[in-house]
Amino acid sequence: MDFFIRKMTVEDIPQVQKVAKTSWNHTYDGIIPKDIQENFLKSAYNDEMMKRRIDQSFIYVSEVDGYIVGFANFSPVKEDGQMELGAIFLLPEYQGKGIGSALLHEGIKHAKDVSQVFINVEKDNKIGKAFYDAKGFKVLSEFEEDFDDHLLNTVRMVLKA
Repeated sequence: MDFFIRKMTVEDIPQVQKVAKTSWNHTYDGIIPKDIQENFLKSAYNDEMMKRRIDQSFIYVSEVDGYIVGFANFSPVKEDGQMELGAIFLLPEYQGKGIGSALLHEGIKHAKDVSQVFINVEKDNKIGKAFYDAKGFKVLSEFEEDFDDHLLNTVRMVLKA
């Protein structure tokens, strides 16, 4: 399958929102109640927030046949070389095809002086956890966090770049 990675533009917002919703619903089904998922998606992926993310962070999208099938959102690199991978999501039918790896590598490749990439992943998110394990991320800590009155078990992981 042919895909290519590029920086996200404002025109991509509707497609990225669709990827976020579809993959969130798929990934967190049975982990996070549906209404909490929807509240989060409305606040974190509304048009205004997406424009802010484009301006203040680095978002790469993956296209197949002209359609966005995945994206990755990275924070700017801090002075100490640390960068946060805020999100990496693919439509379910495009998982396991190397697209997630390509998105991860793209973000690291374009980051200046990055030494460590951090990610928080929900402990029961088996797909995400397996992906990060396979890419060489190491567990730093586990903690509970209140996610809109729903307790999540979060795993903090790091990759030495």
